[in-house]
Amino acid sequence: MKNNQIAFITGASKGIGYSIAKAFVLNGTTVACASRNLEDLNKTVEKLKSLGGNAIAVQLDVSDLSNFKSAVDYTIEKFEKIDILVNNAGIVKDNLILRMKEEDWDSVIDVNLKGTFNGVKSVTPYMMKKKYGRIINISSVSGLMGNYGQINYSAAKSGIIGLTKTTARELASRNITVNAVAPGYIQTDMVSDLNDKFKDELLKMIPLGRIGNPDEIAATVLFLSSENAGYITGETISVNGGLYI
Repeated sequence: MKNNQIAFITGASKGIGYSIAKAFVLNGTTVACASRNLEDLNKTVEKLKSLGGNAIAVQLDVSDLSNFKSAVDYTIEKFEKIDILVNNAGIVKDNLILRMKEEDWDSVIDVNLKGTFNGVKSVTPYMMKKKYGRIINISSVSGLMGNYGQINYSAAKSGIIGLTKTTARELASRNITVNAVAPGYIQTDMVSDLNDKFKDELLKMIPLGRIGNPDEIAATVLFLSSENAGYITGETISVNGGLYI
């Protein structure tokens, strides 16, 4: 990867997003860390700087297109370009379809799916001018196989895969690749909140017999952002320990 590149990462304040940001700065990439919670974001940027990286905090509500465009414009003003976009921001509001409130459906779709659309739409014009770009969208194993009690989340993450395939076709002529990463169960706050009985049953379903590490997702994103992945576009890379094959 070129060491003068600029990466814009949403949902970067913790979990998988932080691991992705850390992987980039350790590789010499400057990172614009975007998240809604500015306090957490500032702490993240300080951590990245302590690793010797160059990073800035960008407060962002990904579900708001005008806010996303402003955040991108701010980053462009500071660094003159964005080479890599990682659409990672996501939320869950789980429930069975008969119990799910309409607002919980809407909010999960707005952040996970519309937020990805907003990111691609905001960054693409700049990448097209440069005739270069790497876009990586974070989907989920739930988007591939569905998941009990997650109709909103599964629909959003499945939609991201369709969005990825379509934009890959539309942007290929401008040397912009678009790929998705579909994590399985990864050691984040979401998984930590699961009860022990469910975790035991879950491990039996995963051929590798363990929960994934956020750094393993980050390594996949880093690869897809590299020159070595220049002939890969429109693909969804599963990182799930064999849970869904």
